Amino acid sequence: MRLAIHPTHPEPRKIARAVDVLERGGVVVYPTDTVYGVGCDIRQKRAIEKVYRLKGIKSDHPVGFVCPDLGDIAKYAIVSDSAYRVMRRLLPGPYTFVLPATREVPRVLMRKRRTVGIRVPHHEVALSLVRELGRPIVSTSASWEGEPISDPDELAKRYARAELCLDAGDGGLEPSTVIDLCENEAVVLREGAGPIDWI
Repeated sequence: MRLAIHPTHPEPRKIARAVDVLERGGVVVYPTDTVYGVGCDIRQKRAIEKVYRLKGIKSDHPVGFVCPDLGDIAKYAIVSDSAYRVMRRLLPGPYTFVLPATREVPRVLMRKRRTVGIRVPHHEVALSLVRELGRPIVSTSASWEGEPISDPDELAKRYARAELCLDAGDGGLEPSTVIDLCENEAVVLREGAGPIDWI
């Protein structure tokens, strides 16, 4: 199902509808400050598996998740003082930060390295979803064969098996910049929409 939503002032009833889908184990396509995302409730193992199937990615492919703010991140990741300073300066924004995971992170999202990728996007729809849900949503880019899909018509078609597609207009084409903050030094794993001249 496709639902038009205001990108900067999302209608509460539409957010509530999307949260209902997430709570029932559904998959939602939603806008972020970079590319559209495909996600689900972090606690719903079957929904996470469905995200992998929809994207056509292997079960060991890393996916991150969206948190509503910096304060929420410490529940799911071990945040050093230096990592906190970096994130406080750059979030919300077009970055994914890789950090050591805590035990709160579901095993299905864990990799051998026991790290997790966390986003706090500068987009009111994505933030409203996680605030209303009360916990993170899994986040992986809405792409096909490595190319992001920005057109809502194409998104709705490509992800027709997702329970809901939140249409906030054309999305971006550049994914988030991925920064590893597991050690004392910030390491760029993928250059994307977030500038890296601060490193």
